[in-house]
Amino acid sequence: ALDSLVQCLEEFDPGVKESAAWALGYIAGHNAELASTVVEAGAVPLLVLCVQEPELSLKRIAASSLSDIAKHSPEMAQAVVDAGAVAYLAPLILSPDAKLKRQVCAALGQVAKHSVDLAEVVVEAEIFPSILMCLKDVDGFVRKHAATAVREVCKHTPELAQLVVSNGGVAALVDYVDESESNNRLPGIMALGYISAFSETLATAVIASKGIGPLFAALVEEPEDHVKSASAWSLGQIGRHTPNHAKAVADSGVLSKLVAVGSLPSSSEDLRGDCD
Repeated sequence: ALDSLVQCLEEFDPGVKESAAWALGYIAGHNAELASTVVEAGAVPLLVLCVQEPELSLKRIAASSLSDIAKHSPEMAQAVVDAGAVAYLAPLILSPDAKLKRQVCAALGQVAKHSVDLAEVVVEAEIFPSILMCLKDVDGFVRKHAATAVREVCKHTPELAQLVVSNGGVAALVDYVDESESNNRLPGIMALGYISAFSETLATAVIASKGIGPLFAALVEEPEDHVKSASAWSLGQIGRHTPNHAKAVADSGVLSKLVAVGSLPSSSEDLRGDCD
């Protein structure tokens, strides 16, 4: 049936293409082996063509299916890149359609997460600073997927983290963490931690953008251990570089809270480790 589904992507009727793209995305989403069969059947270039079609619903589903392929491995993400998908996805960050932006930000994040080279492909498509505007979007899923994409870029190297910082990314991430709650906060918290980990200069940029306060707030307010744990880890990445960095963290009142959270019997082992 796979070959028939791929042939349906070449049909004139956008409804037929849409249904085929849905089906291919569902198949590819399960595991790397199934995604590989979808790639080998020649679906990716046709899905990239669907992204360029005028119908919004077709664009959304094609972007979603490309995301479902790219998420599994560097090889699958490379297949999506080789078909030219990133160049067509990146401008859609500015689309007025929230559902399309969700899928586009998710797909770019799924490509960028695997390696430095793939993250650089995403960055070279000039997603900055446009994607940072999505952190203020009225749609919560757009905000979360955009934050995740930024995290997947900045985690790889000091240079990529610096690029995010140079485009105003730290202030945007700090605002995002401050304005979000629960699991939605997580990608922003992690992104600030990754940026801070690379160098004292980058950690200073997070301090200067008043990043400690929202991270501390997440540590105090969030009920979920994994969100508290991420906040504790990120605060540790800020404070670990020099005495001045450590003092900035200590002056916010974080240390007593870390001790208190780390000593709670209900705290998970990971959370205790990050608090220590």
